[in-house]
This record gives sequence, structure tokens and C-alpha cells, in this order.
Amino acid sequence: MTPGAALDPSRLRRLQVAGVLCGLTAGAWLGAAEAPTKMVSLGIPPVVISLAMVLGVFVARWRLPALLRGTAAIGWDVRQAPHLVVWAVLAGCLWAVANTLTIFAIRDVGLSIAFPLWNSNSLLGIVWGCVFFNELRHAAWSRWLGVLGGAALMFGGGGLLAVASATQAPAGHPLRGAVAALTAGALWGTMYIPYRKAYLTGMNPLSFVTFFTVGELGMMAGLAIGDRGGVSAPVAELLRARAVLFWLLVGGFVWVVGDLFQQYAAKYVGISRGIPLSNTNQLWGLLWGIFVFGELRGAGGARYAQVVGGSVLMALGAGAIALASATDREHRRWRDAASRESARYGVDPAYVDSALAGNDTGARGRGRTWLDLAIALAATAAFAGFAAVARVPEMGLVWSWVAGLALAMLAPLVGAGWVLWRATRFN
Repeated sequence: MTPGAALDPSRLRRLQVAGVLCGLTAGAWLGAAEAPTKMVSLGIPPVVISLAMVLGVFVARWRLPALLRGTAAIGWDVRQAPHLVVWAVLAGCLWAVANTLTIFAIRDVGLSIAFPLWNSNSLLGIVWGCVFFNELRHAAWSRWLGVLGGAALMFGGGGLLAVASATQAPAGHPLRGAVAALTAGALWGTMYIPYRKAYLTGMNPLSFVTFFTVGELGMMAGLAIGDRGGVSAPVAELLRARAVLFWLLVGGFVWVVGDLFQQYAAKYVGISRGIPLSNTNQLWGLLWGIFVFGELRGAGGARYAQVVGGSVLMALGAGAIALASATDREHRRWRDAASRESARYGVDPAYVDSALAGNDTGARGRGRTWLDLAIALAATAAFAGFAAVARVPEMGLVWSWVAGLALAMLAPLVGAGWVLWRATRFN
């Protein structure tokens, strides 16, 4: 692709279809990833739960990129745009704090209520996309109407859920839970700035998330040590919870799968559209919360109407935003933003343009090494070791719904993965 050249319209449509499917798939997997955090009801401290999930995230984030792309290709990306390592670590730090807050929110207001509140990050995604990355610039009025109208629907749905939380908080602290969820949303909304910056500059999502993990683990370890008053306390609590740690590690793995698709959505349809799409995780969270964990059991019809109606409104808003696809005029402004990033950090314009178009940037021929195999084997061994000592937590789960929702998640995974591979080869 010639540097600065416009994308062929058919190519642009293929990338946007791939981005939309990735966003919807991200919603399914990110929604399921929060289910293990319900173990806070077993008395495990929220910070310890978050630390265990981050350990699972760390293992999975190195395993998947090593298998799908190889460490040699990741090294190639870093050499092209080394400054993005710092942004990736910063994004990981923001994620760790936000994820910890979500566990406090789940403890205080429940999974089906907390989800849509922290998904207010969609609103920030729209703002930051417009302000920093030229998203929606030169977009038709219908696109603006779709995005702003969708945002209004999401705000209305969030208001219904906030009212519902006032009487459905499990621990009797609805205000504290709502504040924790909204703060998590603000941090996650800001976290998407490094995401978009990375993909406009050309870094592959599989490379970005590898260093993202370093920030996650470092920040989470610091939070756990600070919260528990030293290293020994969180280590002892992890050992006491070792019988259920496997499920938290699995939650981290599931989150990584969802986040990878979210990263590709942010790359190909932008954060102002990709983040609302991935925030369909609220509907999956609603399903897990109500049908698997029995949240809202015994609530009146009016309360169910508020929760379901609020979630549906927010999902309709996300859909309206997603359907307001970027036209070629707007995409040219994205390329302007990419050129600005390229010039600012001295990145090869051909590398940036190839990545923006979903093409090979020169890393594909580097292949796998013995290090990639070693990483995959070590990660598998770690999960197998925890699985060997795991037990099923006594939480009154409805296992038929667990199986049904797990199977339902596979369809978008396979479909979006195939479309993404055909369109971009995971570039």
C-alpha cells in the first residue's frame, strides 16, 4: 500500500465488518470473564480475587500471542515503535485499578447491576475518539445522530439501573457500589486512549497486549501489597484460596480472549464505536447474574423491568453507535491522525499505513521459535497444576445455564475469528 493512499471501499467494508464482529465477540467473552469474581461472596478479599485474575491474565497474554504470532514478530513491532511499550504498560496499570474496583462494585450491588454502570466507559470512548483521534470528523449527520442518540439511550439505561441498585444491593451499600462501578468505567474509558494510539501508530494488538500485561501485574501486585500490609498477607490468602484459584485463573484467560477481540474492534472501527460494541457484555453479565447466580431472585416485577429495560436500552444505544459506520471521508481523518503519530515518534509511514489497512507489516515471515513453544508449555502446565487441586465452589450455581452460556460463547468466537483471519491474518 502506498503511504497515505486511501483504502479501497471494499477493503474498508471488510475491515469494518471484522471490527464489528470482534466487538460483539468481545462482549460475550468479557461478560463471562466477570462471573468468577462472584467468589467475593465466599469471603475472599476483592484485592486477592483481582490479583488471582491478573495472574491468569498474565499467563494467558503471553501464551496466546506466542502461539498466534510468535515472540520474534512481537520483537519486530517493538523495534518499529518502541515508545508504545510505555503506553501499553500505562494502559495495564489503569486496567488493574479498574478491575479491582469492579469486584467491590459486584460485592455491593451485584453483577447484573454493576455491569452497565461501569460500561459508562462508552461515553468516554466517544469523547476521546473525537478529541484525540479524528473519529467522527467529516462524518455525515446520520453518523453523528447514531452515535449521540446511542449515547443518550445508554445514559437512560444506566439511570434505570442506578435506580434499581438503590434497593437491590446485596451488601446494603448501593451508593458505594455505584461509585466503584462508575469510577472503574472512567478508568477503563481513559485506558482506551493508549489502545487507539497504538493501533494508529501500527502496533499489532497481539504485541500491544503482551506489554499491557506487565503494567497489569505490576500495578496489581502493588495494590495487593499495599492493601494487605505487605507481601506475606496476600501470599497467605492466595494459598488459603488455592482450591478455587483455578476458576479465577480461568476468568483471567476468558478475559484475555475477550480483550483481544476488543483490541481488534478498537483498531478497525475506532474506540467511539468499538467500545460500545464490546459493552454488550452487559447483556451477558445480566444473563450470568440472573440465571447462573440467581441475582434478583425474589424481586418484584417492577425491579426486573428496571434491570432488563435498562440493559436493553443500553444495548440499543450501543447498536445505534455500531451501525454508524465510518465512511471513507472519516477514514481519511483517521489516516491524518495516524500520519501525525508517525511523524511525532519517527515511525516508518509505510509500516503505519500497512497496519492501518490490516496488511502485513513485515513481521509475518519471522515464524515460531523454541521460546514460543516453551511459553505455551509453561502456561499450560500452570493451568493444569491449579486444575489438579481445584474444587467446585459452593455457590448454588445453575449448571445447565453455565453449560448453555459457555456453548453460546463459542459461536461468535469461531465466526469472528474466521472473518478476522480471512481479512487481516490477525494483523
